[in-house]
Amino acid sequence: MSVVVSDACGWLLDSHSFINEHYVCCLTKHGCSQQSAAYTFKREYFNIERPYIVSKPTENGETGQSMHDLKTPSAVQKGKGRKRKRSLNQGELDSEVYHDKIRLLVQEGTRSLVEMSQTLGYMIGVVASKATETMTPPDCHLADMCDMAKSLHLDDGGADDACPQSIWGDDDALDLFSRLTENPRDQSCEMTLMRGRYLIPPRCKFLLSDITCTQPLRNSGETFDLIVLDPPWENKSVKRSSRYSFLPSSQLKQLPVDVLSSPECLVVTWVTNRPRHLRFVKEELYPHWGVQVLAEWLWVKVTRAGEFVFPLDSPHKKPYELMVLGRKSYNSTSSNETVATSDGSELSECAVPLPDHRLVVSVPSALHSQKPSLSAVLKPYIRPNARCLELFARNLQSDWTSWGNEVLKFQHISYFTKDSTNTHQPNEEKAHITV
Repeated sequence: MSVVVSDACGWLLDSHSFINEHYVCCLTKHGCSQQSAAYTFKREYFNIERPYIVSKPTENGETGQSMHDLKTPSAVQKGKGRKRKRSLNQGELDSEVYHDKIRLLVQEGTRSLVEMSQTLGYMIGVVASKATETMTPPDCHLADMCDMAKSLHLDDGGADDACPQSIWGDDDALDLFSRLTENPRDQSCEMTLMRGRYLIPPRCKFLLSDITCTQPLRNSGETFDLIVLDPPWENKSVKRSSRYSFLPSSQLKQLPVDVLSSPECLVVTWVTNRPRHLRFVKEELYPHWGVQVLAEWLWVKVTRAGEFVFPLDSPHKKPYELMVLGRKSYNSTSSNETVATSDGSELSECAVPLPDHRLVVSVPSALHSQKPSLSAVLKPYIRPNARCLELFARNLQSDWTSWGNEVLKFQHISYFTKDSTNTHQPNEEKAHITV
């Protein structure tokens, strides 16, 4: 289970163990022969042992706003002169106002969940990390491959293409860019795709494409009870680093969420801490899709010892990210129509009311943009055997359909370790209990 403990404030998750659950029995395809093996996601990607940035303690022992970066201490020593304090822009002022509203919840709620998990033997110490040479992630060039596929004049899809193609057919005949691909079996599979080795979890579907090719999802005729989006939001750090291509907010409206969502579909969107992105989702994007905003949750990132990865009051980076949750209008005839109330009175019996301001606490991955799975925490708020879709996905999940131009990114075998003993769980991962 990914949920270690839960209370009225939220949930504390073990993302590493959740990933490993899918690869205990993995079939390896080599021509006509098949072998079975167990794989684990490399532990060092979740060995966040200390905060990225820490605050210097004040005279009374409390954490102040002066910070230094543990990774680059020399950078702190360069500028000894006093810098002129600049005025905050409107976006920064809005961020401070929002932070003041949720600060106590984040501080006290995280403390409660961490302390509860420590009583179960979780987050009680630091383990030695492995050598850092294994930390360099592979460059799979998936987005570049999607761009190349656009010039191949792929079929737009017809009646035959509406049915997903199985990975258990001919590997060379698989069309990953314009057809849904699925693993219908109850076992995961290691296989060669685009000259790379990838692990495909059981009972999953995926489409490797960008926003210009969503037609295969439409053609499938399937609608979803849960849709999670992790858009590549535009911001200055992304432009500087070029780690991934960003998407202007206005283009998100092109996504066929209104077509792909079932009545009362739960829609969850990851949002950066920039107020304008939050306003866009709540005031433009969700109304455009006929989705009623119901709640805002926060993902709080902590170390293996339960400390915030950034100081809670850091003016630069916060130790949390936002999620906006809403539900599709049941009988929506207008993009501005609202149907659901905060107590769920206008929803059918299968739709459990969503609580507002809940925390999802976990040790983050060291890999950029790898989010924790929300399957376990959202399960009470969707119908049994719900059909789930992730847009802008960077990995696959069992019983989910995933779409994006990097949908196989974290499925590359170089992120995993082959476990011949099949006893991969360390001591702190043995007991996963929801309280």
